[in-house]
Amino acid sequence: MAGHDHKPHKRKKRWVRLAIVLFGFLGLSVIAGSILLAYLYITPLPMAETERSSRLLDNHGEVIATFSPTGSTSEKVTLADISPMLVKATLAVEDRKFYDHPGFDLKGMARAVLVNLQHMDSKQGASTLTQQLARNLYLSHEKTFTRKLKEAKFTAQIEMKYSKAEILEMYLNEIYYGHGAHGIESASQMYFGKSAKDLNLAESSLLAGIPKGPTYYSPYNHLDHAVNRQKIVLNSMVETGEITQAEADKAAAIKLTILPKDRQQDKVIASFFRDYVRGLISSKLDITEAQLEKGGLNIYTTLDPQAQKAAEEAVAKEMDSKSELETALVSIDPRNGHIKAMVGGKNYRTNQYNHALAKTRQPGSTFKPIMYLTAIASHQMTGITMFNSEPTLFHYDNNRKTYQPNNFGDKYLGEINMRQAIAASDNIYAVNTIMQIGPDQVTDMAKKMGITSSLDPVPSLALGTSPISPLEMASAFAVLASNGQRMPPVAVLRITDAAGRNLYTAPEVKGEQIVEPAAAYVMTRMMEGVFDTGGTGRRVSALLKRPVAGKTGTTDTDAWLVGYTPELSTAVWVGYDKGREITSLEGRRAAPIFAEYTEKALENVPPKIFPIPENVVSTYIDSKTGKLADADCPEKSLEVFVKGTEPTEYCDAHGGKQKTVPPATDTVKQEERSWWSDFKRWWIE
Repeated sequence: MAGHDHKPHKRKKRWVRLAIVLFGFLGLSVIAGSILLAYLYITPLPMAETERSSRLLDNHGEVIATFSPTGSTSEKVTLADISPMLVKATLAVEDRKFYDHPGFDLKGMARAVLVNLQHMDSKQGASTLTQQLARNLYLSHEKTFTRKLKEAKFTAQIEMKYSKAEILEMYLNEIYYGHGAHGIESASQMYFGKSAKDLNLAESSLLAGIPKGPTYYSPYNHLDHAVNRQKIVLNSMVETGEITQAEADKAAAIKLTILPKDRQQDKVIASFFRDYVRGLISSKLDITEAQLEKGGLNIYTTLDPQAQKAAEEAVAKEMDSKSELETALVSIDPRNGHIKAMVGGKNYRTNQYNHALAKTRQPGSTFKPIMYLTAIASHQMTGITMFNSEPTLFHYDNNRKTYQPNNFGDKYLGEINMRQAIAASDNIYAVNTIMQIGPDQVTDMAKKMGITSSLDPVPSLALGTSPISPLEMASAFAVLASNGQRMPPVAVLRITDAAGRNLYTAPEVKGEQIVEPAAAYVMTRMMEGVFDTGGTGRRVSALLKRPVAGKTGTTDTDAWLVGYTPELSTAVWVGYDKGREITSLEGRRAAPIFAEYTEKALENVPPKIFPIPENVVSTYIDSKTGKLADADCPEKSLEVFVKGTEPTEYCDAHGGKQKTVPPATDTVKQEERSWWSDFKRWWIE
């Protein structure tokens, strides 16, 4: 009997030990599970692929664009700005238990395993929205066991760190809808031309079906597949009780209008500027394309969003979208060299070549102010230096070569001064000027003003025969706008990495005084006459409500207007890519683009006169003789001079006595008179 009692006792001990082991294992599992959950909770998620795209920011710190792969677009919206119908359609067809599961649909996974075992193939998946989000944000789409483990880890972390609403919002902003559109807002704009918040049931059900197979269910590629998938989505919504069968049938019967794929314009503003910055930092700062696209860099730029919008609108208004005629606009703040706006062509989607950087276009007469500045700054000429505008054969290179220019329309004005020559864009006067001061002096001045293109020191240089880019021209004219001070063009101010660490800061540049301020101001006053009656820019004078100085330029293949205010120096070019000749009508497009841009970009800036520097004197001149005017001179004009270059002899051609009217050397008083006459012109519409 004793032995008989001993066996149950031993069995009891074994059960106790087994229970202890099981409870111990359970306890350890709970502890390990808790540690795992705590680890997942405190471990930060990796940077998402979409977040790794470097960002381009304007001068207000707002994002202009991202450096994502070519053709990819993404526009973020909040969940509140997405149609409830789209949200319901997506959940019905993709993840009906989204609000109930912890990131994993265990029943769905078990069902998928059984189906796959039955067919001995991966016929069915059971990915939740959270799993899809984890895959899209952090992983490749390769089918490996390691990737599956990472997906599970990231899915759990997403569920821990974000609310269901936040997860759904991230998903709808990330999911791919085909043809480069990431996110529902981009897809809605691409297919229907409307915001995601305005989608109706029919549109929502069509879009909700695309992510299953963005190529197969694309309405652009296979409209029949897209419509069949739409019906599946609508039936799913009926099954979940989101809509009635009648509502589903009505939505399915609607024939949706899908916008043409080719109609899509690049919605990212400043596309040419973005490419310019990409090339700039890749070549100058040793930042690779991989870093740009996946380095999470923040690139702070000088771009002014209002100026850029004004530039793009002016180009769109004046350029014919059906013509092959191209254009470029680049605008610089002369006070610091900051590039405020850049348009490299009329349509980035069809032509990505940045004409603002093209060093193949002849600037024509817009080059003349650089030459005239050389003459004024060297005190070799003044605004009243006279030359005879008539057909002339010029000899150069020790009389071994000749050059015979002509004026537009063969119009010759006789004896004229520099102010008149600038306003009328007289070619004979210009070549006389370069022959007097020497081509080498002009090329030296151009280089100091920022012209890096090669210039041929021959008489025809006066007429802008050496090609120069619009960016160079805007930068050179900025010297005139800033009283002779040169500020190199700047596009990038600062670059930080994904962690906010500073990688680059633009060096502080002190302006280099190229010419004395008085010489630059004298040129500015003469160039304001381009927009007066008789000037080549008179056609757009009514559009300009502020002091503007500038110069037009036309060659057989190019048309320009380069001009400036105290705040902006802007170059506008128009022409054909293949060197085709432009018509006179096509050549007139540059000026209105310049005028409309300048006024719109500065609409919140009060008009300012150009500041008058020291060593500027003004006096009344007899228009015929170029001498100091006396009381008997019938035609007088107020002219400005660099102090010491003003005339000292009085006109005696009208029977008057010398010095009956003293020279007006009081700069302030004379400028006040001139300012009032200019004020009336600027403000009378």
